[in-house]
Amino acid sequence: RAGRGVTVVVSPLIALMQDQVSALTQLGVRAAMLNSTLDFRTATAVERAMREGQLDLVYVAPERLKTPGFIDLLGRCALALFAIDEAHCVSQWGHDFRPDYLELRILHERFPAVPRLALTATADERTRTDIAARLALDAPHWFVGGFDRPNIRYTVRARGNARTQLESFLAQFRGQAGIVYCMTRRKVEETAEALCAAGFNALPYHAGLDARTRADNQTRFLREDGLIMVATIAF
Repeated sequence: RAGRGVTVVVSPLIALMQDQVSALTQLGVRAAMLNSTLDFRTATAVERAMREGQLDLVYVAPERLKTPGFIDLLGRCALALFAIDEAHCVSQWGHDFRPDYLELRILHERFPAVPRLALTATADERTRTDIAARLALDAPHWFVGGFDRPNIRYTVRARGNARTQLESFLAQFRGQAGIVYCMTRRKVEETAEALCAAGFNALPYHAGLDARTRADNQTRFLREDGLIMVATIAF
């Protein structure tokens, strides 16, 4: 059970952090994030709020969490809980996405008295066992729900002219929001430009964009109707 103090949420995606922190603050939860989108002054203010017990939750990427400076910061904070989101990234079946997840065992080593919670919606029994072992979760309590997602449908189609097929598909949902995923940053840029030229309202999102552009594009996607985000898995 979590005690009094700040809950540190390990999350792999900046866009996900921003979305969740925004929703939590609207509900009155004292939440913040520490990631590369913050300028020095803002990041320093969040760190000070952590030390002074002014935050309920703080979101951080695994790459930052494992750094000596952040570990030292945690040592000067009252810690309630470590919540590791997308915990399948810890497993040998998922760490190719974010290899730094493999080093989160340091939480057990440095803060053995702080409870840890691993969360994922995509882990079978073998993966769950692997997660527990890699995070040194000794005799953990398991809470397993269903995996059926009735609101999700997968359709696989033979590829012809990819650009034409994409535009034809999107035309069926004109005026609605959606996400088009691409493998590379270059493909994101090219696809977003092509969709705009074809009359769609499209924006790019990838790690190569400057922080302000990424944040602005995400904000527009959340607030505007009928916007298509063309993105890498950074979104």
